[in-house]
Amino acid sequence: MKMQVNKQMAKSNIPTKASQEFRNFPMVPRVVYGVGSFDTLGDILMPKRKHSEAPMIYVVDDVFENTELINRIPSIFCDQIILISANEEPKTEQVDALVSMIKEKFTELPSGIIGIGGGTLLDLAKAVAIMLTNKGSASDYQGWDLVNKQSIYHVGIPTISGTGAEVSRTTVLMGPEKKLGINSDYTTFDQVILDPDLTVGVPKEQWFYTGMDCFIHCIESLNGTFLNAFSKSYGEKSLELCKEVFLKDIEASDSREKLMMASWHGGMSIAYSQVGVAHAMSYGLGYVLGVKHGIGNCLVFQYLEEFYPEGVQLFNAMLEKHNIVLPKGICSKLTDSEMNTMVTVALGMAPLWENALGEQWKTIINPEKLKAIYQKI
Repeated sequence: MKMQVNKQMAKSNIPTKASQEFRNFPMVPRVVYGVGSFDTLGDILMPKRKHSEAPMIYVVDDVFENTELINRIPSIFCDQIILISANEEPKTEQVDALVSMIKEKFTELPSGIIGIGGGTLLDLAKAVAIMLTNKGSASDYQGWDLVNKQSIYHVGIPTISGTGAEVSRTTVLMGPEKKLGINSDYTTFDQVILDPDLTVGVPKEQWFYTGMDCFIHCIESLNGTFLNAFSKSYGEKSLELCKEVFLKDIEASDSREKLMMASWHGGMSIAYSQVGVAHAMSYGLGYVLGVKHGIGNCLVFQYLEEFYPEGVQLFNAMLEKHNIVLPKGICSKLTDSEMNTMVTVALGMAPLWENALGEQWKTIINPEKLKAIYQKI
């Protein structure tokens, strides 16, 4: 089956025509799923340990400080647990600081990086794993296929479901000039552990906003011009699971499992495709105002009926069912300069716009149209 591929992601230096037409994307090679599967981590990591002086570095959401989960982390030898707040979007300078700290503290490269948390922590883990073997700043690699060297072994363990960060080939970072992912074949995790019980206790609004990130992945992928049978199969399954979780009354344990798998399938749905308008505009919100990704997508998506009419209708039903009231006036105090920056960042996401609107997207969307949408938020 010949698949339509995002031309922005094709490497210009690939010598054969076949390679230019068909991208050979990576997938997570190993995954463990099931309630309690977190406790297999020690056994999984043991064969990957190079020696006692090459530590495993655990990058963990600080919400778990002084909790049982910290005590369950298999930290031995000179392993280190680094607690990091997920209150802000991950930044390139944060990645650079972590890499410098690790290189200064240890004489050997780590045996592995393990990210435990939501999308912020998973993206940080992926980025640190890349930058430990690649020179320069993380900001140098924001874009598509700019990474040249294999990252070190890295593991993703999500504690909230929806971002798809556990399965994607990107790590989205806030840089000095833009919010953009390190999209590469070296970004994908080498190992993922999916334990639904790790998502117990997630606050309701955070659960909803992160779950909507997954839902919007599906809508944007399934309605995109890059859609193909590969992406469609994952997107349709993820959308089906999202509808069960957010529109039906199901047991909490069943909901956790279904949303965890919806996140996985939603992330896979864009592997051979792309996201669209909501994500592009959410990047602008995140860069200028620091709005977190999940709620940023929701703030934008509510006004995208022109592009995704059925999706917005479903989204409104989900908001109503779970009594979620989105904040207002987020963009009301922006200066002209800030608004222009927001629009510039959003319009800079060319692959997303092409997926959403086709090759002629620049004739359909313009700064004035984006400003009109932002002004409603």
